[in-house]
Amino acid sequence: MLFEELRDFIVAQFGEESILATRTDNQQPYLVLATERLPDICLALHDNAQTYFDFLSCLTGLDNGPEAGTMEVAYNLYSIPYDHHLMLKVQVPRNTTPEQLMPQVPTVSHIWRTADWHEREVFDLLGIYFKDHPDMRRILCAADWEGHPLRKDYQLQNYYHGIKVPFDRHNEFNGFKGELRELTTTPTPFSDKREKPE
Repeated sequence: MLFEELRDFIVAQFGEESILATRTDNQQPYLVLATERLPDICLALHDNAQTYFDFLSCLTGLDNGPEAGTMEVAYNLYSIPYDHHLMLKVQVPRNTTPEQLMPQVPTVSHIWRTADWHEREVFDLLGIYFKDHPDMRRILCAADWEGHPLRKDYQLQNYYHGIKVPFDRHNEFNGFKGELRELTTTPTPFSDKREKPE
């Protein structure tokens, strides 16, 4: 099915109000859905014999920043037997202080099992809570880590359990950015392969 046909399928089942925006002006067109309708629409796209989106290729969180005041979750759906793709998005208000409730999006982990860990990753790194998720807890950071590292206004904590977190002059000698490194150890058979200061 083409993108327009998939849009019409959703409108026929859930009404025009279920789609807040249609974006076709970029490389991958997408639909912005009403957040509360997300699980029902995804279930229909998964279960219906015409669409059968049996694979959630990717689930991604986005922080549009404090100025925009919104966050998004993008869903890349794929139908293996029909070889068609669809991108869906939901947009939620961003909390501006830790005391405010986190943005909430309904889970789709009961439809696609792969969403389980994807949603936990978005929760951990961006602070978007997935309502009715069976195990909503951090997956990459420690359980008591402060903040969400992929938020645009994230402030790195200086210490974690008494251990200094930022590394002073960390990139100065690590070679990842192409800096010249001095040999500070005993030469090895591979020493001549390294960049040397001129």
